[in-house]
Amino acid sequence: MLSRIAESLFWIGRYIERADATARLLDVHVQTILEDPWAEEDLVCRTLLSVMNREAPAATTVVGRRFVLDQLAFDRSTPSAIAGSLTAARENARRAREVISTELWEAVNGTWNQLPSHLTPTRPHSFFTWVRERAALVSGIVDQSISRDDTWNFLVLGRSVERADMTARLLATRALAGTTGPDWATLLRSCGAHEAYLRRFRGLGSDESAAEFLLTDRLFPRSVVHALGQAQSCLDSLDPAVDQASVGGARRTLGHARTSLEYGDVPELIEQLPARMLDVQRACSAASDAIRQRYFPSGALTQWAGGVL
Repeated sequence: MLSRIAESLFWIGRYIERADATARLLDVHVQTILEDPWAEEDLVCRTLLSVMNREAPAATTVVGRRFVLDQLAFDRSTPSAIAGSLTAARENARRAREVISTELWEAVNGTWNQLPSHLTPTRPHSFFTWVRERAALVSGIVDQSISRDDTWNFLVLGRSVERADMTARLLATRALAGTTGPDWATLLRSCGAHEAYLRRFRGLGSDESAAEFLLTDRLFPRSVVHALGQAQSCLDSLDPAVDQASVGGARRTLGHARTSLEYGDVPELIEQLPARMLDVQRACSAASDAIRQRYFPSGALTQWAGGVL
């Protein structure tokens, strides 16, 4: 496969997942601001901007919900915002049109065409719901209409790396926001994890077990450990006959991040949650760089606006 096509597939997976995860993160925090009269809006918004590596205004300026939505949801000029991610996903799908299925192209292109009509600042929840539904549609088409070859592996590799990174960011915002942030039950619902969590713990949940579930559960697809493991599996399929060193360290980097969570002491992980989630974000960034150098070295470095990824 040509490196430019492989790169486009990788970033389709990343951008669609980024839009989905950012919508989930913003939805839960915007609802908290609207519904909780005791929530400190400026603190919650600055925490969100910090975790997403976006620069906040000076401390003398109060940061509100509208500013965060403009920066992280409706800005079409940067792929670190939802609208920008969907735009970038469509551009990469156009470049890889020769290898993706017609259904996948129509889903991504249709999402891009519908985007302007959903950019309504007064109805953010409706916008976030629409983004999640479109991302679910794209994800389902990827899994149902594409053979498990290099095309699928690059798409799912990008999706998995981004999912691990974004779940880490979601957990970091919960830890940093403290009592002003959403509770763990709300956070689980935002990930579609609440019912799976209740089944595993038989309805006897706690904050610690909720954090453990989103961090280390091997079966739930949005947990950090599962996403990192899925990324490793894709790398294994892309180069089954080579050792870790020849994949630019991507397997080793992801494997180290996964095992440090999977076999770590859970109370210690929760106590050090912001720092450990930053480690996961750095591992995803390093793995992304290694993948780029191994599979598409001629491509320009794509990164998060403002810093990591």
